[in-house]
Parts: sequence; structure tokens; C-alpha cells
Amino acid sequence: MGLRVTLVAAARSSSLLAERFDDDRPLDEAGWYEVRLAAHTLVPLGAAELRYCSPTPRSRATGTALGYAPLAQPALRDCDMGRWRGLTLAEVAAHEPAAVDAWLADPRTAPHGGESLLAFISRVGGWLDTRPADDGAIVAVAEPAVVRAALVYALKAPPTTFWNVDVRPLSTVTLTGRPGLWHLHLQAAVGQ
Repeated sequence: MGLRVTLVAAARSSSLLAERFDDDRPLDEAGWYEVRLAAHTLVPLGAAELRYCSPTPRSRATGTALGYAPLAQPALRDCDMGRWRGLTLAEVAAHEPAAVDAWLADPRTAPHGGESLLAFISRVGGWLDTRPADDGAIVAVAEPAVVRAALVYALKAPPTTFWNVDVRPLSTVTLTGRPGLWHLHLQAAVGQ
């Protein structure tokens, strides 16, 4: 059977338009409300043998609110955005439009002085590939960007695919397999 890794995107800490790079703000009121609404479907994932989370306040709070008692994993932290940390894309684009264009076009660049997209995807993939290889289940609450990076890595997609993956707060995705050989697992609707 192999390993089953379910990634849960952390609840939000701000509205979509107010999202900031490498944001470490806690859950906002809407985020807490969304966790309460989704709890009935997400709480059962806490039965996994291993439960992890990104070290961000919102990932920790999401995992704790769902009863996972997750262990923070430094490798699941968001992409290091260097001097862009805490800024919105609009703010950065207004001051460094050429740098933003380069960052979006080339996954090897890091004009912000932090981590390149390629390095970020590799780091998250390295975490995925170093999970215990025994049959079992893992749940990890992570930032949406971390979930995107894991999908790109697992599917061996080109790094620029990262920009085409939309991960909403509290959405889940499951990867099955073993280190180096991952499959995207989509759950059938109940009753099918």
C-alpha cells in the first residue's frame, strides 16, 4: 500500500487581497470560523499515525483546533522571501517590477535575497521523501504554498507549474506511495 500523506492547507490569517509574503500572522476571525465549519470533515484525519504542521502560527493553530496536536516541521515552513517578507505582491511590484517579473519567470532566481522557487520545492520534496517508508498515514497542516510545492514535487511537474495550482484554505490533498514515487489520490464523493 505504501505511505498516505494528507496535506491540509492552513486556515486563513487575512483576506486574499491582504496576503503577505512569508506571513506569520495568526488566524483571523474568518479563519477561526472556517475551521469550525470544516471541522466535521477534517477532524477524522487526526487519526493518522503521524501529525505535523508548518511552524507558522496559523498552521499550528489550525492543527491544534482540529485536535491533531501536530509536531512543527521546519522543512514545512513557507518559502523564505528575504526582503519581501511581510509585503504584499502589489507593494513589491510597485517598487521592484523587474524583480517580480524575473521571480515569476525563472524558478531558479531569488531577487528578494531569500529562497528560489526551485529550492523551496526541493526542500518540501525532501521532507516528503524522508517520511518513514512504512505503510501508514500522515496528516500535515501547512501553508498553501507548501501544499503547492509538495504537489509540484510529487508529480514531477515543471517548477513553473507552481503558479497554476490554487490551494484554498482548509482544502486537502492526499499523496500516496513512497519516497521518490508519489501519486495524487483523489477521494471519491461519499456514496459513489
